[in-house]
Amino acid sequence: MIDVTVATFEAEVIAASMQTPVLVDFWAPWCGPCKTLGPILEKLETDYAGRFKLVKIDTEQEQELAGMFGIRSIPTCVLMVGGQPVDGFMGAQPESEVRAFLDKHLPSVDEVQAEQEQDEALDALADGDTDAALERLQHAVATDPANDDARFDYVKLLLQLGHSDDARVAFAPVIAKAAGSLRLGALKTWMDAQDASDAAGGDALAGFDAAIAANKRDFTARYGRARWLMAQQRWTDAMDELLEILMRDKGWSEDAARKTYIAVLEIIEPPRVQVAEGQIPPQDPVVASYRRRLSSVVLS
Repeated sequence: MIDVTVATFEAEVIAASMQTPVLVDFWAPWCGPCKTLGPILEKLETDYAGRFKLVKIDTEQEQELAGMFGIRSIPTCVLMVGGQPVDGFMGAQPESEVRAFLDKHLPSVDEVQAEQEQDEALDALADGDTDAALERLQHAVATDPANDDARFDYVKLLLQLGHSDDARVAFAPVIAKAAGSLRLGALKTWMDAQDASDAAGGDALAGFDAAIAANKRDFTARYGRARWLMAQQRWTDAMDELLEILMRDKGWSEDAARKTYIAVLEIIEPPRVQVAEGQIPPQDPVVASYRRRLSSVVLS
């Protein structure tokens, strides 16, 4: 539990809620119900073991903050998530009611554990330890099967390492979501490219090159070549080939070239990093360059 003032509000509430939900308890020393609710909140902060952060604001001392939230009676509790108030309650609620309120909004224990495993996996990848990263991601998906971000990272790493069969097994539970998810759809596009490459055979590249040399507008051959390059994880080469199609026919085959290009960008996008509020995450120069090239071709 932390006492918050105007000076510390930005760091202890706004910025902190970007990482962990923050429950703000507006109270005053003279308030009898506040003295009843306070110990309950402190007990629950301990019980929930880091799933939320409790802060207290003395409305007598911090009238500016109380006015900012429109506090009319105390105790009033406001839950902050992502820098914004998402819900709250007034009055000295019993512990069971406060638990129900928290459980409605807070991530479950499994979700928190899965997110921790995912973060550790990304740290391991940054250190070049793919075995540890794979193990952590496998645990994250097993702990919280609904965590599509962890599953994306897990399936992507399996494909990068050449474990295609394992990747397909891990992807199967979310395959129905692929059509409505940019990230999951990108994985399906990659696996479809692998299937197409396998079906084309080992000498496919020579055949594609010959067809393109004979007819630069043979978009079927160019698309087949791009998918073969995707299967080999030659990402920039694949996008260069897709751009050749887009420069000649932007809408070819129901926009297949553009959609596949975007899928490649999603695959090669580095893991998302947390930044302070108001800051712009750093961009990968390759991804940024190819996004600009796509925009230039599509909008020309």
